[in-house]
Amino acid sequence: MKREPAIKVRIKDIVSGKFFQGNKDEMKPSFLITPLGQKISRVNVLATVTDKFLSEDESYISFVLDDGTSSIRAKGFREKVDYMKKIEIGDRVIVIGKLREWNGEIYINVEIIRKVDDPNYETYRKLEILKEIIPYKKMITELKNMRERMSEEEFINEAKKRFGLDEEIISFVLEKKVEEKKDYKSEIIKLLKELDTGEGVEIFKIFEIVTIPSQEVDSVLTELLNEGKIIEISPGRIKVIA
Repeated sequence: MKREPAIKVRIKDIVSGKFFQGNKDEMKPSFLITPLGQKISRVNVLATVTDKFLSEDESYISFVLDDGTSSIRAKGFREKVDYMKKIEIGDRVIVIGKLREWNGEIYINVEIIRKVDDPNYETYRKLEILKEIIPYKKMITELKNMRERMSEEEFINEAKKRFGLDEEIISFVLEKKVEEKKDYKSEIIKLLKELDTGEGVEIFKIFEIVTIPSQEVDSVLTELLNEGKIIEISPGRIKVIA
């Protein structure tokens, strides 16, 4: 079975997604569809360890990971326990692993876990994810527009053809409730212009200065990049398009 890539993703997009169980006999891996329509089997998550459990016989260990958007449990078994137990509560870590579901809980089956010491890495990771989800937000918008102008049968057939999604996945991404957000775009653009001395603005400064929740900043920057109102002129540095 082909090894799936580990996708960099926000935890909230995992826990609010829909898990589809695979079939070993048919060589079909399990996967999850996020509310944005991303299909993922393996993840690469940057988060802080907020809780830790180690079984008495040390055959099992679990962490609760929180990235500021939501939390998820990461689990390790047998040979993974020995090096995972060195991780402590409060550590910032990168976790790579397969998504699994047990008793209705989606969790990460850990393959790799390592500490992150660079304080700026979180900011760069957020920008990477923002750029990654732009095409998916465009897809959701296109799907909604298609549904309005087509019959249901035509819409399903065209959506399958254009995006390679089956009917169950299409229904999920369109019916998933999206919370209304306050429009912070003008505030972010104004701040970027004020901070820019000609060479753009390091993205971590936005998160340091504004009082807007970090997940709201994520969403606004995604929309501004998508609309072409800001660009990334170098890794971790953005600029308003005049």
